[in-house]
Amino acid sequence: MLEKRKYANGQDVYKLSGDRLTYFFKTGELKAFGDFIDEKMCGKWTFYRETGQLWQIGHFENNQKHGHFIRYNRQDEVEYDEEFDTGKIIKKKQNK
Repeated sequence: MLEKRKYANGQDVYKLSGDRLTYFFKTGELKAFGDFIDEKMCGKWTFYRETGQLWQIGHFENNQKHGHFIRYNRQDEVEYDEEFDTGKIIKKKQNK
């Protein structure tokens, strides 16, 4: 998961500080952040579009979606509202 350390332009792909992993776009803008324990995504993760706009908030356990996951469209409206159990979707609500 952490194989690529730098983009071709020299920008860091990620920064690991304690148990917090932060990903960046090649422009240097924040891409995602969350807990990374025992080399696995866990707990709450927040994802952004390259514009800086919030895209998704979700929970992971052992690198798998687990718990509530919500995705926003470009108008900041809820696009998907889902519940997962160890990577498998158990409840899905799609807004139109």
